[in-house]
Amino acid sequence: MTHTTASSHIPLPADVTGPHTSRLGLVAVIATFGGLLFGYDTGVINGALEPMKADLGLSPAIEGFVVSILIFGAAIGALIGGRLSDKYGRRHNILMLAVIFIVGTLGCVFSPNWQTLAVFRFVLGLAVGGASATVPIYLAEVSPYERRGSLVTRNEVMIVSGQFAAFVINAAIFNIWGESDAVWRYMLAVAVLPAIALLFGMLRMPESPRWLSAQERDEEALAVLKQIRSPERAAAEMAEVRMLAEAENGAQTGGWTELTTPWIRRLILVGIGLGIFQQLTGINSIMYYGTQLLQDAGFSGQGAILANTCNGLFSVLGVWVGISLMNRIDRRVMLLGGFTLTTTFHLLVGLSAMLLPDMALKPYVILSMVIGFVFSMQGTIGPLVWLLLAEIFPLRIRSFAMGVCVFMLWIANAVVAFAFPPVVEALGIPPTFFIFAVLGVFALIFIATMVPETRGKTLEECEDEFRRRYADDRGGLVVASGQPS
Repeated sequence: MTHTTASSHIPLPADVTGPHTSRLGLVAVIATFGGLLFGYDTGVINGALEPMKADLGLSPAIEGFVVSILIFGAAIGALIGGRLSDKYGRRHNILMLAVIFIVGTLGCVFSPNWQTLAVFRFVLGLAVGGASATVPIYLAEVSPYERRGSLVTRNEVMIVSGQFAAFVINAAIFNIWGESDAVWRYMLAVAVLPAIALLFGMLRMPESPRWLSAQERDEEALAVLKQIRSPERAAAEMAEVRMLAEAENGAQTGGWTELTTPWIRRLILVGIGLGIFQQLTGINSIMYYGTQLLQDAGFSGQGAILANTCNGLFSVLGVWVGISLMNRIDRRVMLLGGFTLTTTFHLLVGLSAMLLPDMALKPYVILSMVIGFVFSMQGTIGPLVWLLLAEIFPLRIRSFAMGVCVFMLWIANAVVAFAFPPVVEALGIPPTFFIFAVLGVFALIFIATMVPETRGKTLEECEDEFRRRYADDRGGLVVASGQPS
């Protein structure tokens, strides 16, 4: 079997603007409705929980079960969704997920009891996890390498926008129908609208050209590329994709058997580490329990609810800043800078809570540090991890590997979600955030020694480089430099 080399890649014409640019933009908008649903369905429970508890008579244990079962569903959905996406196609998978979003949402809205609600929350989790594993890959595979960073991270924009929208819509619905026992049902029902938009929108969107090529459907792949590239660029990219496919003829394809290949095993371990460390920043402890944290910091109940909206707002703003920098700064540099900032803000939150005297200003100081953490996290680590997971894996196992890594990401999410409230109650705010800071130091070591660079390279160039660099690796660390060796 022959391998391509960096020098054998066909030079690609510039990514010029034209009608294909608008088509690509539309593809990105429609696909990222999956991210919007991801964000809304994970954020809506924040405001819906109290009226839901009253209406269905939830005990604290059942409340925790109903909330957390979506996370476990998402972990399973990511694992299964990755395999289905590799087998049947990215577009096919997103269409199926749109149907599951609709069924899960309507099932939750019309649930007569908590048992039924839990079942459909789990179904929603399957869709959330499947979307988290499929949409970034679809965006990466339809994007030109020059714009891949900004296009893939639009999904992260939609995720945090969905969470922020859930906070705002919950507040608006509660102000209008707050006296109704069914108010939580109205909050959940809103999610069916973007799910329908995703379903009908994806019916008109193309399949991933790289997946089509992997299925030896080169004519269809070229036709898709001609929709979203200039004619010259489409032909050149297609030639490069074909070269890589030929190099992989006779290779193992599929899933777990790929772990016997050292360089692929290394990349999957890197992906798992990225997903876990993203969650160990504690970002979702703020998104799930931000109001509780701010009350512990000294805000009144109503003041904490209002202050918590700042976390949602700065989460969105942070992602937009990240997108503006994504194609200008190397991935590794941004990750190292991001973990440095989040670790610093963890220390500042802990020190502020521990050293400042109890006074009117104290909760606002802590709030400002938490906002700084959220902004730094969502401007760097949040979108970059999703982007790297969509970039680093070879085509033949891209969705499978993404599913494995996102499965571990969701498990880490669940661990943080479960552990945060009792740890804060047992230890207090300062030690909790000092723990996050220590984990941040480990993350910095991991990024510096293990994570490769992908900016400015096509997906095929990334795959070719990783194969050449790590093919003979037998257990040593990836070189710290992100540049080709």
